[in-house]
Amino acid sequence: MTTTQDTSVRPVIRSEFERRAQAHYETKTQDPINLLLGEEDGLYHHHYAVGPYDKSVLEVPRPERDAAILAEMTRMENEQVELVLHGLAPLSPDARVMDGGSGRGGTAFLVNRRFGCEVVGVNFCAHHIEFAERLAKEKHGCDDKVSFKYANMCDTGLPADSFDAVYTNETTMYVDPAEAFAEFARVLRPGGRYVCVTWCANDAVSTTSEAVKAIDDHYDCHINNRSDYFKALADNHLVPSQVWDLTQEAIPHWELRSHWGLATGVEQPFLDAHRSNELNYIVVVAEYTPPA
Repeated sequence: MTTTQDTSVRPVIRSEFERRAQAHYETKTQDPINLLLGEEDGLYHHHYAVGPYDKSVLEVPRPERDAAILAEMTRMENEQVELVLHGLAPLSPDARVMDGGSGRGGTAFLVNRRFGCEVVGVNFCAHHIEFAERLAKEKHGCDDKVSFKYANMCDTGLPADSFDAVYTNETTMYVDPAEAFAEFARVLRPGGRYVCVTWCANDAVSTTSEAVKAIDDHYDCHINNRSDYFKALADNHLVPSQVWDLTQEAIPHWELRSHWGLATGVEQPFLDAHRSNELNYIVVVAEYTPPA
């Protein structure tokens, strides 16, 4: 499959916030963290991880310790995709799935590998799309089933009722859930499934978290309130069938990354926000049930 970047129909970047968010990624063509994390297996992710890590890597002598941490983080980030895979299952090879905010394609490739289905990634970063398309063809051999579209996930331009499932893997901090979920409902077929993996502000605890603000500033994003997610789901007839709160399980990843030579400083705000329960890590599986 080939991807065309035709922006004549609708603008991809529509606001100053989206311009800053796009610039955050467009300028990171040599991003050492994400490029190192995908170097060995060709699965490049722009998400984090949940679950325990092997603490023995911290006992490795310093000259080799960063390599050991890298290998463990790579394992953890690949395993994180199981959250999406479990939420999507079962899917037939004939299914059509949209990845909202597909990055360099890591999750899309694993979804296709597990189910054999078609995956269409939507992303507003042009060099990510070029990178992912090259991987699909040259590394994973799935370019007949996995493609990428330069578009805004809130206004994709994709046909209505054309997908059996949609997922977002740690990308909805760059959108208004109300607008994004309306678009997801539009492209989903009745009975289709939406899987959302995200970190969100726990507005039942705080609406003025300094740690959450520090994360927003670091990533040029806007972390949405937990209540806004569930309101947007309800308003768009996306009925949750499963909800998992994995906040505590998200802490080990940041503990491990804080020991890495490539730590960026955002590790402590994540640790503070998760430990205080001001920032939640949740998975929501919802079914699109339009009104009769």
